[in-house]
Amino acid sequence: MEPILCHGFPLGSSTGLVAAFEWLRQPYALCRVDMLADMKSDAFGRLNGRRETPVLITGDGRILTETMAIAAWLEARDTERRISFAPGSAAADRMHQLMAFLNSSFTGAFSPLWAALEMNPPDPAAQGALRAFGKRVVAKRHADLEAMIADTPFLMGEHPTLADAILVGVARWADFHVAVEMARYPKLAALGARLDADPAVRFVRSEEVGEPAQSAGGLVRRIPLTEVLDRFAPDAARAAAAAP
Repeated sequence: MEPILCHGFPLGSSTGLVAAFEWLRQPYALCRVDMLADMKSDAFGRLNGRRETPVLITGDGRILTETMAIAAWLEARDTERRISFAPGSAAADRMHQLMAFLNSSFTGAFSPLWAALEMNPPDPAAQGALRAFGKRVVAKRHADLEAMIADTPFLMGEHPTLADAILVGVARWADFHVAVEMARYPKLAALGARLDADPAVRFVRSEEVGEPAQSAGGLVRRIPLTEVLDRFAPDAARAAAAAP
């Protein structure tokens, strides 16, 4: 069985991993997860008790969660070094550093903005404070990333890697929240434009909004979430009935 990546929409950070699978060019399947509805269900809770994406179901049926864990799984299978570098090399260390920053400090900077957006019931005063604080933190992390970008087309050189994949998933949040003026970060803006023009990223964006496009990588099939849940997260009663 090919691995199955469950990615969230709308604006899920996990969509960056779809780009990584495309760049890797190995067989995989996709499953779209509505983060505003599907993730709240008890059935999805049996797949991932934290009710989050991404979720990877490996070829032998194991369930793996968390972006960095799935990225490590991809890196271990990248024998042709399409999206990573030789283990223990300086380039690998640098890539891991960028990935860790993007998945922690950069992604986490948006938490106040998401909290303000999702606050229910609304509290205008609290939401205003969260947005003001969040925009300051997001601007700081954009400046940090701008300083980390070298004079190369992508974060780690001439082609995109796992570090770029993580950025793909979260970079558009700044526009969504109207959080920063991208003109203040010219290297980051140029990198974003190059990534947006990449065939794998264009494919990702189409998949995210439910407009299936032609895979440039190894997509084998698209699997409905109901099928994934039925196969890999059955309820206790059905699991007991099916047991020998």
